[in-house]
Amino acid sequence: MKLNSFKLVQRGQKGESKLHIYFVTYMNALLSLDERAFYFCQLSFNHSPVRLERRTTEMDYRRKTVVASVAGLTLEGMDIMFISFAMSMIIAQFHIDMVAGGLISSITNLGMLAGGVIFGILADKFGRVKIFTYTILLFAIGTALTGLAVNIEQVYIFRFIAGLGAGGEYGIGMALVAEAWPKNKQGRASSYVSIGAQYGVILAALLSAIILPSWGWRGLFFIGLVPVIFAFIVRKKLDESPEWLAANKKKQLVPKEWKLKQLFATPRTSVTTIALAIMATVQIAGYNGLMIWLPSMLQQSQGLSVSNSALWTISTAAGMIAGMLTFGQFIDRFGMKRSYGIFLFASAVAVFLYAFASGSAGLLIGGAIVGFFSNGMFAGYGALISSFYPVEIRSTATNTIFNFGRALGGLSPILVGYILQHANVTAAMGYLALLYCISFIAMISLKIGKTTTQEQNRTYSKVV
Repeated sequence: MKLNSFKLVQRGQKGESKLHIYFVTYMNALLSLDERAFYFCQLSFNHSPVRLERRTTEMDYRRKTVVASVAGLTLEGMDIMFISFAMSMIIAQFHIDMVAGGLISSITNLGMLAGGVIFGILADKFGRVKIFTYTILLFAIGTALTGLAVNIEQVYIFRFIAGLGAGGEYGIGMALVAEAWPKNKQGRASSYVSIGAQYGVILAALLSAIILPSWGWRGLFFIGLVPVIFAFIVRKKLDESPEWLAANKKKQLVPKEWKLKQLFATPRTSVTTIALAIMATVQIAGYNGLMIWLPSMLQQSQGLSVSNSALWTISTAAGMIAGMLTFGQFIDRFGMKRSYGIFLFASAVAVFLYAFASGSAGLLIGGAIVGFFSNGMFAGYGALISSFYPVEIRSTATNTIFNFGRALGGLSPILVGYILQHANVTAAMGYLALLYCISFIAMISLKIGKTTTQEQNRTYSKVV
């Protein structure tokens, strides 16, 4: 009798929905304890059109968040590197000294800090995708306006505007990815997004080689209008974060607080925010200190030629990309704390020992190893910061903390230059190694949360 009932329910009556059949089968299985019916229920529901369609929708959305964030960070990296390639032409045209030229990057970093705070708060309040597109538009307009500047003061103003948009874009993109991907895959997703900055460097180098000789530095900055098209595509094709939508429905029941105040709401949260800010500062300080000064250090201390310095840059960049991809895998396999512990310790050792490297092969291989560990960690900061804060303040936290690190860590080349002028390469590398030790201590103070993949998936499913 049980088998006949099983067959009857399996076939179903004409006009009944498949979902109704699965439900009746499940109830039959529970009431009759028919193991075959129960197995059929599990198999049918797991492979049902409803379940498969939901899984396809989830994966499609996750991929869209990664593509949008990678493209945004690529365009941001390209925009920032335009200044590096055009700096000598700008200095010559406006008849300014190196200090005034260096202020361009510093003012851009300050704009990033301000934009990170402002647009992070707006993204938490009005939605990720909407504000994400506004940040792209802003840094595109700021970049294009730079090409119209008639004096250095206008360059400063337009670079600050571009910095506002660039600073807001990073944290919002990382929040989108963190909210779309399950916990056990956030490391890899974050690493794919972070590599976008390296794509931007390559793209800026290629465009500079083509445009600067023919159209000058102004023509290079007019390329900044291209992201406007990308912003339109994102707004049209990318849906709002389901986790943000779910949280936004509950906001009316929760008293509104000033967003920045929530980063220091409790002693534990304050320690976490400060520790993450220290880690972000060290990450940027180490990267800038190495990439800006190390080629010059090697030319002076090892007699490295300019062509070999270019090879060193390529070798180090390749190591950085490999490190980012590897670090994403480490996070998903070993967890945040253990992964950062391994890479921070290895960075401190590798950077200090690199001061004693010699020979072209040793310098190139050593540079790749230093880049692998020191900048590989960059891939995890979006996922790391996002994991400590609820969805209501996630964009604010990610943007504020990381852009604070950008602004403060961006001053590192000044200190490295001072050390080189008054000491030697070993002392400078020792300083950078010490920074990674400080970051290691800050990392130990963190208490990683245990948000489960199932919880994130349930939030997505409810909204879909």
